[in-house]
Amino acid sequence: MSRVLTLATANVNGIRAAVRRGIDDWISHRTPDVLLLQEVRAPDDLVREHFDGWHVAHQASALKGRAGVAVVSRLPLAAVRAGLPAADGGAEADVDSGRWLEADLTLPDGGALTVVSAYLHSGSAAPGQEHTLRAKYAHLDRVTDRLAELATGGPAVVAGDVNVAHREVDIANWKGNLKSSGFLPAERAYLDRWFDELGWTDLGRAHGGDGPGPYTWWTWRGQAFDNDKGWRIDYQLANPALADRAVKVEVDRAPSYAARWSDHAPVIATYDV
Repeated sequence: MSRVLTLATANVNGIRAAVRRGIDDWISHRTPDVLLLQEVRAPDDLVREHFDGWHVAHQASALKGRAGVAVVSRLPLAAVRAGLPAADGGAEADVDSGRWLEADLTLPDGGALTVVSAYLHSGSAAPGQEHTLRAKYAHLDRVTDRLAELATGGPAVVAGDVNVAHREVDIANWKGNLKSSGFLPAERAYLDRWFDELGWTDLGRAHGGDGPGPYTWWTWRGQAFDNDKGWRIDYQLANPALADRAVKVEVDRAPSYAARWSDHAPVIATYDV
């Protein structure tokens, strides 16, 4: 028997700030079965206390006030895996922690769905900030290796803030950002490989039309949100075993600047599982 599962991913830009701005009302209205959260920026006990009654997995950053990802689910979590192995087999650097969290959900029919909440580095192409791009590429290498493994297994979705706009239709001012981190050719090439070589499906684009947009992030500054001058950097990526089960995918853009509880909009997908 099939069941529609609603999964939402959102960079909350700090869970405490998002709560003050109204995320709980949004959750009550949209009633997702699974929440994949990024930039949680909170200790583990606070996250678990706030989502009392849910099944919660959380990977805080080793650097206080940074990053942090969570899986918050109405369905039981059969297994949880935090982080990605470093190239030498050792532990991730502190700057990488709180960015990749996997959970195997137990579906009502007894089957499994692997979900990943991912927050990738933003990086900076500014002079003197080259080290931030090196960290981003190193993390993208580890992400690519893990995506290759997950691509050939059971149903899996990797969702979150990738901090890369894939194509020109994914960024309003693409001409002005050709040399900006988040739209560099080397960054975008990783997504080419994920989709063209590894077989992952960008559900936001597959269900969102040819574009431009729909965007998922707008700076708090100026009139970017009101004028819809944004970036599409938040994704739900489905592996071959899951992609055809996506029924609907949408960006839940706030109705007004004042109604925003983050500088990102959630991406919501329903799956026939």
